[in-house]
Amino acid sequence: MKIKILKNGPYIVTGGVPLYEKIIVPVGDHYVLQDGRALPQKEKYILCRCGETSIPPFCDGIHLKNGFDGSETASRKTYDERAEILKGPDLDLMDDGRCAMARFCHRDRGDAWELTERSYNPLNKSEAIIGAIECPAGRLIAIEKNGYRHEIKNKPCIEIVQDPEKGVSAAIFVRGGIPIESEDGQIYETRDSVALCRCGKSRNIPFCDASHLISMFDDGNVPKN
Repeated sequence: MKIKILKNGPYIVTGGVPLYEKIIVPVGDHYVLQDGRALPQKEKYILCRCGETSIPPFCDGIHLKNGFDGSETASRKTYDERAEILKGPDLDLMDDGRCAMARFCHRDRGDAWELTERSYNPLNKSEAIIGAIECPAGRLIAIEKNGYRHEIKNKPCIEIVQDPEKGVSAAIFVRGGIPIESEDGQIYETRDSVALCRCGKSRNIPFCDASHLISMFDDGNVPKN
């Protein structure tokens, strides 16, 4: 399985990666993903990166006409090199700042940062860990004081995400440590979860920086509340 980024073009996905549409849904003060439309499953498929395709989430070649600049601007440093550490009383939180504004770090008792700062309470600590684990952008890692990292391994898949609460189409969530190859042939650090841009507006290409919220990106499939 692999995702190849074409220069100023789409994502080429090979290896029969399962493809789903998911919908961000609020439940109390936290969020879950629910199933969306069924998408065709193929051994190889091509996903739009410029945000202007007529057949979302797939590429229709419009990038060849609209002057899309998909130059990759994201750091090639590792997660550990990029991340800062918030130290709490009974838990630490690593944060590399790559935010897709998916809001899974928000829990019923507070967000992952607030909960880490109040991790002397076992319930807060538990919720902070869940908030970090469920971040689809891979931004956060909760770390015990003995150095143990709370990380899980997802099954490989790609999720095309809709965010009706915000009225936008959101990022592409990549799960399960699928390698991502840059246009120059280098492989980005492989992580279990990352969020890729599909609106074409990110300033941290190829990763989502929540620019879909500023541009109100809508691929035409945002569920209406």
